[in-house]
Amino acid sequence: MRETTGRNSVHVKAVQEYATTHKVDLHAIELDVSSQESVDAAVRTIVEENGRLDVIVHNAGHMVFGPAEAFTPEQFAELYDVNVPEHTAGQPRCAAAAAKARPRSCWSGCQAAAWPEVTPPYLSPYFTAKAGMDALAVQYARELALWGIETSIIVPGAFTKGTNHFAHAGGPADKQRLAEYEAGPYNGYGQKIQEAFAAVVPDDADVSAVAGAIAKVCRCTVRQTTVSSAYRSDAGRSRGGVRGDGSSSVRDATPRASG
Repeated sequence: MRETTGRNSVHVKAVQEYATTHKVDLHAIELDVSSQESVDAAVRTIVEENGRLDVIVHNAGHMVFGPAEAFTPEQFAELYDVNVPEHTAGQPRCAAAAAKARPRSCWSGCQAAAWPEVTPPYLSPYFTAKAGMDALAVQYARELALWGIETSIIVPGAFTKGTNHFAHAGGPADKQRLAEYEAGPYNGYGQKIQEAFAAVVPDDADVSAVAGAIAKVCRCTVRQTTVSSAYRSDAGRSRGGVRGDGSSSVRDATPRASG
């Protein structure tokens, strides 16, 4: 969590109160995914205090909404930087280093949504970055398996309630190009997309179902992977999801070994 003694101190307090009330070992640690030094320090703290790092959930991201043509190249680069390397790659990179130093299986969870066939309009910079994040997670699955580190990709779909994802979404910087869309055949199109989003998300959709799906994956027995050139037919790329009723469908993204 960023700024644990500043603007997010209220959330740190909430974490502490939850831990006390429910008698669980839960702590907030300072971590800014845009700073490699911050990521290094957070992982080091965890390993020093607990002796190991078991699980990391890689879920940094910031959403923007609007016609792709109205976003500047700098905005595309910024969104990519938030969602993929070079900064957010630091989390799994440091986690991998920690796991290799102390041989113990580790899960690297990645929430992504990068299917081009189901990507709605006006979210181009966001989903373009997510596609890169998805590809990076698949490569980590292939390259870290023999270290005993397994990777899962969890695709929960959209949750319009329970997060600030939509409320804090950014917009295009090219206001002139945006005005052309609003004055042309796409007038009101953005509003229609947001209404459609709201319509497809069940009223009882609870974002905690995502955490439940991640926990379910982490409880699975980690399998030992042996050296082999045989991969699954889908080259390690698999998908899972969280249904409206809170149940989940999650499959492993780690290449299988044979023999």
